[in-house]
Amino acid sequence: MAPGHRHGSVPPVVLLLLVATVLGSLCLSLTASPEAQKRYNFRFVRHARDAPLVSYYNYIVVGGGTAGCPLAATLSERSRVLLLERGGLPYGNRNVSSEYHFADALADTSPRSPAQRFVSEDGVVNARARVLGGGSCLNAGFYTRASSGYVRAAGWDPRLVNASYRWVERELVFRPDVPRWQCALREGLLQAGVTPDNGYTLEHVQGTKIGGTIFDRAGRRHTAADFLRRAYPRRLTVFLRATVSQILFRRTGTQTGQLRTVPPKERTPEAMRRLDRRAFRGGFILEKILGPMSTGHVALRSADPDANPAVTFNYFRDPRDVERCVRGIETIERVVRSRAFARFTYANVTAMEAAVLGRRAGHLPVNLLPRRATDTRPLQQYCRETVMTIWHYHGGCHVGAVVDQDYRVLGVRGLRVVDSSTFKYSPGTNPQATVMMLGRYMGLKIQKERWTRNDETH
Repeated sequence: MAPGHRHGSVPPVVLLLLVATVLGSLCLSLTASPEAQKRYNFRFVRHARDAPLVSYYNYIVVGGGTAGCPLAATLSERSRVLLLERGGLPYGNRNVSSEYHFADALADTSPRSPAQRFVSEDGVVNARARVLGGGSCLNAGFYTRASSGYVRAAGWDPRLVNASYRWVERELVFRPDVPRWQCALREGLLQAGVTPDNGYTLEHVQGTKIGGTIFDRAGRRHTAADFLRRAYPRRLTVFLRATVSQILFRRTGTQTGQLRTVPPKERTPEAMRRLDRRAFRGGFILEKILGPMSTGHVALRSADPDANPAVTFNYFRDPRDVERCVRGIETIERVVRSRAFARFTYANVTAMEAAVLGRRAGHLPVNLLPRRATDTRPLQQYCRETVMTIWHYHGGCHVGAVVDQDYRVLGVRGLRVVDSSTFKYSPGTNPQATVMMLGRYMGLKIQKERWTRNDETH
């Protein structure tokens, strides 16, 4: 699994992301209203224990995640589709639905949590989604498109890409509010030389901008599962708590494998580890290395699909990434020393001290690395000790190595992989927009391919 790679057309810059602000003031009651329950009352969604012994479908989509939901919804326009998801519904779970409870979803380690916690081989705390909607149910909600250069490098049809992005955006993308903290950050970035000012845009551009969000004005999260409202109910079946344990291969293609249900366990759930919300009652700035030079790898521990794989991210293995991290911290220091940030600055506290204090106050479980002062350069050491994921990993089933340009598994008939594991390079930003787009994009292409083939045979 490669956490990222520098794209040839993207200069080695550092992306600064404003992730959270004043979440402590939202205090929303997000028990699903009768209207909301009716809106998301998908008649085609069932528990896997209710699956019939025999049924027939044109397509089976394994994984109702960020790509799987738009893919299944699109295919159902003209074909019978079965969507299998190992988790449950996101609706009615305030840890998923509420911006205020964003951190709680990641802290929940109970067996039915939408986030399955794991720690990478190099000590970085992480999570795998197990909920209908996938990672879009757990992330910070930022939405922006990939660059036109990325689209060209991927070999995608630009017109169909743009149409697919627009389809996604009509359903769940919103323009965020910009209260005082974000205004100060925006002005501070401009005063620190992060230019030009691009205003609000969903495009991937250089400089300072306000991107989209999947949280609406009420602080309610909208996820990839919402795309199922666009599905054709009579042609789509969704089974929850359904784990596919194997795919059977014939000499000429694939065959239906074993479907395993996950029964409820009669045991007390593990205690939820709650994050200190004080960290979310102000705001904080995160630095992201844009297109890191370091790459990692992933390996299976066993044939059990519920078991976490062995993931090694190798963050900062390439020293150029460390230097870019340092430049990012220096940029952040210029931002917090700017005139725009004067009202948020504490007297007699340096920007670096404030950053360290903020991290300690929040008790954020970002990694389990030992705290040893092995680097005489404090900023380099700070980068290494505070490294964390923001769930933008990808790779492992690259186009060209594992799948072809149409996402068919090489040498296998009737099997495709359509998700971020096929990305060879990083989109350079939060990838959820591009993953959702890919689900819609490939659904349309598969539809066209199927019906063109049918026309030719008649």
